[in-house]
Amino acid sequence: MNSILLLNTRLVNEGQIREADVFIKDGFIEKIGSGLSGLSADQVIDAQGKYLLPGVIDDQVHFREPGLTHKATIRSEARAAVSGGVTSFMEMPNTVPNALTQELLADKYAIAKATSLANYSFFMGASNDNYEEVMKTDPTQVCGLKIFMGSSTGNMLVDSRPVLEKLFANAPYLIATHCEDEATIRANVAAYKEKYGDDAPARVHPEIRNEEACYKSSSMAVELAKKYNTRLHILHLTTGEETELFEKGYYGYTDATSNERKSQKRITSEVCVHHLWFDARDYERLGNQIKCNPAVKADGHKQRLLQALLDDRIDVIATDHAPHTWEEKQQSYWQAPSGLPLVQHPLLMMLEFYKDGKISLEKIAQKMAHAVADCFRIDKRGYIREGYWADLVLVDLDRPNLVTKDSLHFQCGWSPLEGYTLRSAVTHTIVSGHLAYADGNFYESKQGERMTFAAL
Repeated sequence: MNSILLLNTRLVNEGQIREADVFIKDGFIEKIGSGLSGLSADQVIDAQGKYLLPGVIDDQVHFREPGLTHKATIRSEARAAVSGGVTSFMEMPNTVPNALTQELLADKYAIAKATSLANYSFFMGASNDNYEEVMKTDPTQVCGLKIFMGSSTGNMLVDSRPVLEKLFANAPYLIATHCEDEATIRANVAAYKEKYGDDAPARVHPEIRNEEACYKSSSMAVELAKKYNTRLHILHLTTGEETELFEKGYYGYTDATSNERKSQKRITSEVCVHHLWFDARDYERLGNQIKCNPAVKADGHKQRLLQALLDDRIDVIATDHAPHTWEEKQQSYWQAPSGLPLVQHPLLMMLEFYKDGKISLEKIAQKMAHAVADCFRIDKRGYIREGYWADLVLVDLDRPNLVTKDSLHFQCGWSPLEGYTLRSAVTHTIVSGHLAYADGNFYESKQGERMTFAAL
């Protein structure tokens, strides 16, 4: 369908909530206003009583293709994302083989073009020995460079200080980092293996991948970024201590018509929904289901992370969606892989915080769409504006739904949220002007678009 008319929405955008109709044509938002019911459209959706938000842009996911398709595929996880209001994703390079060359990166884009219901971009990966390939990347076509300053799959741990210095000094696009100090973690692993042998409980995970490991690595990344004036984005903060590394202030534009930024922040950060939701007490109930890197930590950290999100030391919210099979997660602590599947539920999880009075709808739109678009310089996305791509999600705040295995769309088929009743529901998701999901049904006649970016 070439045109869609949304009537009677409660539009949540750029710090305001207002009643508005939205007319979409040929992928873009053509008109926002009142009294648009007289316009002719291929499809009319009466959104009476529902809230319209900009589609969520998830800047950190692992969709496992190529090489790990027994866990997930780009198609399966993009469908799950869209059903939860995630209209765009940025996927990590630690697939198999690792995306460390331009050819391997291009392969992933080709798969997404053919199969992804959501809009997409893929990070270029860094290793200790692929500097030349990193520098070939077109910064208008790729979201950023991912550096694992902590353990990862294959050859992606970058633990050479000279290599890090060279990358931070010269990368012509945003660097996104996973920050955990590998030496600290290795020492802790050795100590805990001596203590527990093969029978360590999952609750030791935040003690092994502890606050010290996170802060030591994050502070080094900040130090390098300040030294070289690098555009740095630190992923998945987990500790209150790390939040003190960042300045307060929103990274964004002054208004809808200006290109002048409110802030010249060069260093930004992210928090993931599970680090706001779970804490170390949940290991007793969920065990390896919430084993992830960096680890879910003690209860006090999630309160400090939320406060840093609210005062704009933390800039964006993501999922770090990292699916593994149920069988893999049932292994012993030492063998079970790290990561959990959440790409279907981040918006609904944050709406739980809204329901509890901990965050506003306007702040959710800012942290899950506006700020992501600004941090990554995404062209014409992340806002509900005339002339922008129509990436939109309609939510019903009074439609509770129980998370069950049957309700899950990602391939691994399990969730740590199973049994929890979320108090809101996504009813419609529009991706680049295409109604991709509505009331439990997917419409895959059109795939998502490749995102493009403004140069630094």
